[in-house]
Amino acid sequence: MASQRVFPLSCVVQQYAWGKMGSNSEVACLLASSDPLAQISEDKPYAELWMGTHPRGDARILDNRISQKTLGQWIADNQDCLGPKVKDTFNGKLPFLFKVLSVETALSIQAHPNKELAQKLHLQAPQHYPDNNHKPEMAIALTSFQGLCGFRPVEEIVTFLKKVPEFQSLIGEEATAQLKQSVSGDPGAVAAALRNCFSHLMKSEKKVVVEQLNLLVKRISQQVSAGNSMDDICGKLLLQLHQQYPGDIGCFAIYFLNLLNLKPGEAMFLEANVPHAYLKGDCVECMACSDNTVRAGLTPKFIDVPTLCEMLNYIPSPSKDRLFAPTRSQDDPYLSIYDPPVPDFTVMKMEVPGSVTEYKVLAVDSASILLMVQGTVTATTPTVQAEIPLQRGGVLFIGANESVLLKLTVPKDLLIFRACCLL
Repeated sequence: MASQRVFPLSCVVQQYAWGKMGSNSEVACLLASSDPLAQISEDKPYAELWMGTHPRGDARILDNRISQKTLGQWIADNQDCLGPKVKDTFNGKLPFLFKVLSVETALSIQAHPNKELAQKLHLQAPQHYPDNNHKPEMAIALTSFQGLCGFRPVEEIVTFLKKVPEFQSLIGEEATAQLKQSVSGDPGAVAAALRNCFSHLMKSEKKVVVEQLNLLVKRISQQVSAGNSMDDICGKLLLQLHQQYPGDIGCFAIYFLNLLNLKPGEAMFLEANVPHAYLKGDCVECMACSDNTVRAGLTPKFIDVPTLCEMLNYIPSPSKDRLFAPTRSQDDPYLSIYDPPVPDFTVMKMEVPGSVTEYKVLAVDSASILLMVQGTVTATTPTVQAEIPLQRGGVLFIGANESVLLKLTVPKDLLIFRACCLL
């Protein structure tokens, strides 16, 4: 039914082992709020909620007037709903996957390839790199969210090399000296020294890594037991990661990568070749449609250290520079726009006070997916007057150039996220 271009979706929950358990998970809470029949098991992890057309998690359409069962099937038959630019640029497919993540256990030291490298990796090892697309990502915190992102300033890394002899032992004296000498040098010398140091660490012999990590864990544990703070060497975080991944090389990556503690609404953008890891918390994530991830630690999955060390962007920067700030809309006082420098996706955040009785979701020249994080409304469109009830956890597909009027049925603040593609 081509005229029906706005409809609710039932989305797919992924129960990966690293997710938060039961009702501690924002994913589980959103699911329980949107579906009264949902049974939440407190002994199971609820890691991700997928909103999109991914083959392993194609959203189901909750509208009896539409014959197709999944969003992917419907878009294939109604490509004009994407908008003409999106349809032509992305070959008639939705170019993004929208998610909510609830992270309890650290989620791999990793990076994503650019399109050129993705094509090469897919040809060489399709079993590990299943497509030829890039995979830029945006993470926006829903709760306090901790992650690693990009290389620290060299001065910080040098300080850790002085304070953590176990770390310095894995890097080696020669690479350490090169890094120290590069501090006042040109960016090329800094990048070369940083690459050398990081590669030395990641390519260390497993036995030596375990030995040095055990020494460090013992030293930190003794100091903490004696009542001493080890914050200057991220002691609490190192013990946490070692407990999750004993003997893993990725535990030492905290001395190379910026530690970000995002407050709700703060974001980080993960472009190609930037090392990162999600450590703990709940976030909204949007990404290009790809499964290409190059991993090197803190994971039970396939590890590809040579590729990771070769591909990374070795440009250090302060942690504050890794925050991705939204812009405020000129047309809507309640709208913030997270618009990264990639064509695949943009995320909008709408914070509407409960004193407002109606709120208009503006039309854009792209299909979009809307997630209700807080609030209770009914949705109507100019083309279809039938009301669609939406509450916390509700998800709505909106075709290109369709506006939606939300009427608040409970006078409480709305928090809404919307993924689209603004070409």
